[in-house]
Amino acid sequence: MLYAQQRRTRNATAVDAGWAGSLVAMAALYALLADGSIAHRVLIASMCGIENLRIARLVLGRLDGREDERYRELRERWRARGSEQARFFVFFQAQALVAAVVSLPVLLAAFDPGPRLGVLAWVGATLWLAAAGLERTADRQLKRFRDDPANRGQVLKTGLWRYSRHPNYFFQWLTWVAYALVALEAPYGWIGLVSPVIMLSLILFVTGVPPAEASSLRSRGDAYRRYQREASAFIPWSPRERGP
Repeated sequence: MLYAQQRRTRNATAVDAGWAGSLVAMAALYALLADGSIAHRVLIASMCGIENLRIARLVLGRLDGREDERYRELRERWRARGSEQARFFVFFQAQALVAAVVSLPVLLAAFDPGPRLGVLAWVGATLWLAAAGLERTADRQLKRFRDDPANRGQVLKTGLWRYSRHPNYFFQWLTWVAYALVALEAPYGWIGLVSPVIMLSLILFVTGVPPAEASSLRSRGDAYRRYQREASAFIPWSPRERGP
């Protein structure tokens, strides 16, 4: 359905809301139907549900007719190769498949029979609280910056964005590490480690950093090149000395 909408509107942004919404639905489904302890089902469903519901709402708030920069970049690249819609069709269906695969730690944790939350579950919950909070902070800083007309064509270099060019992606990835930590206490929970690995690969090499960087270079030019020399690409780190 989302692919059909994209084909009509030539705007793929809604796929992000569909991705996040499907994860919310799966988390709720696992919590309702799995036979793990109430504590584990409530914890993992709350973590995954709250985080991805926030993302879905954030994306829906951006559906103003203008396509997300990442998808504009992909659209232009695929159109140049003469396979725009074919690649978008595969991309949309792959999103559904990958969402099911990366939900594995949520599924495994929901089947954890342990009556009490163990150390790993508490560590995962603590990491999730910190990561989700910092991701939300990064998103709010970016929104405030973009909403100010005086910043048009400028590069955000303050707050969390001073230490990473993509702090929102980094902290979002940490939430997946948190889900995997909670799942480690469940039988076969180690299988859930595949999720943060897949998410890291997608962020660093497919739909996250590469199209965002290409779009920023195209729209901000030398200002963004200077930013690339100053700030870490992903992991927040002390900024390097400013170049010319």
